[in-house]
Amino acid sequence: MLERPAFTIGIEEEYLVVDRETRDLIKSPPSAMWKAINEVIGSAATHEFLKAQIEIRTDVCSKVSEAREQVAGLRRDLNGIVAEYGAAIIAASTHPFANWAHQETTEDDRYLRLAADFQQVARQLVVCGMHVHVGIEDPHLRIDLMNQVRYMLPHILALSTSSPFWDGVPTGLLAYRLVIFQNLPRTGLPQEFASWGEYQRFVEILVGAGLIEDATKLWWDIRPSTRYPTLEMRVSDVCTRLDDAMTIAALYQCLLGYLYRLRRNNQKWRVYAPGIIEENMWRAQRYGTEGSLVDFGKGVLVPMAELVEEFIELLAQDAVEFDVRDEVRHARTIVAEGTSAHRQIATYEAALEGGASEHEALQSVVDELIVDSMYGIEVP
Repeated sequence: MLERPAFTIGIEEEYLVVDRETRDLIKSPPSAMWKAINEVIGSAATHEFLKAQIEIRTDVCSKVSEAREQVAGLRRDLNGIVAEYGAAIIAASTHPFANWAHQETTEDDRYLRLAADFQQVARQLVVCGMHVHVGIEDPHLRIDLMNQVRYMLPHILALSTSSPFWDGVPTGLLAYRLVIFQNLPRTGLPQEFASWGEYQRFVEILVGAGLIEDATKLWWDIRPSTRYPTLEMRVSDVCTRLDDAMTIAALYQCLLGYLYRLRRNNQKWRVYAPGIIEENMWRAQRYGTEGSLVDFGKGVLVPMAELVEEFIELLAQDAVEFDVRDEVRHARTIVAEGTSAHRQIATYEAALEGGASEHEALQSVVDELIVDSMYGIEVP
């Protein structure tokens, strides 16, 4: 009988560092700030591709509630440290008006090689994401669940959108981050792999040809982690509010639990080609929770509100098992009240209606993001 995975949870979030006065990105934070971060937070906070970014990562957690406590503490501690240098963190996948051409690459060999290899494509990566690792020890099961859960990734993206602006312009999309990120090679949805062995052969071909050093250069929306025995979900925008982030983590954990239960009963979710799923991915980027996604089994568009209700019912057993009923049900609140992208757009439009210039309106969005990134987090 198939051994049950641990279904442990680990979360990585990327933040942007902004100047509280100008609201622009701090393209080169002072070394003293990073020294303070290292002293207080240690290895749980690290550099990212750009100097204006910070990545945090939790420990391996047994429950989403444990991960929540760690993410809340890391956001709180980071915000307190950078505040001493006139800065703040924002948990958003794009900055409302920062100019990508003005940003500086972190002086790390890995990042400098990326910048040299990909040139302007890399320089435009002023984007942040949220990655969720779920412990699946068996590599064969990891591949099987990856094939199936791809279908649900547009739903997760729609619930996480936080990137409606780019370079000072409303894009008309709620999740513009992927438009930028997918200019890189080896991004988007992975193909279907028949086995762990086939996946390994795929990686070996790319490594053998000198195209990549290892599988960490596969930047798919979901991938088997190279460093950990996990299946890593990478499609979501970083959620500005902590409650929303934990819903994304809980839904992903429950979806894998549900698909494992099907597998245990000799059943499985129908596997669709990436080209089919990408139709829904585009709709999630463009319309988010206000729109609809295609139910490919029925061949019809279904509003996100209905799809969320279907998720809540479908994952009820798993939500109880993983003790995330509140987090899963919070998806209803996200649909009803909107994501970070909706709040950003509303703030921008309200400021314009109040007589603000376009730049002042965008600054007010940054102000809103600073506050919203700490929403629900107790600050001493």
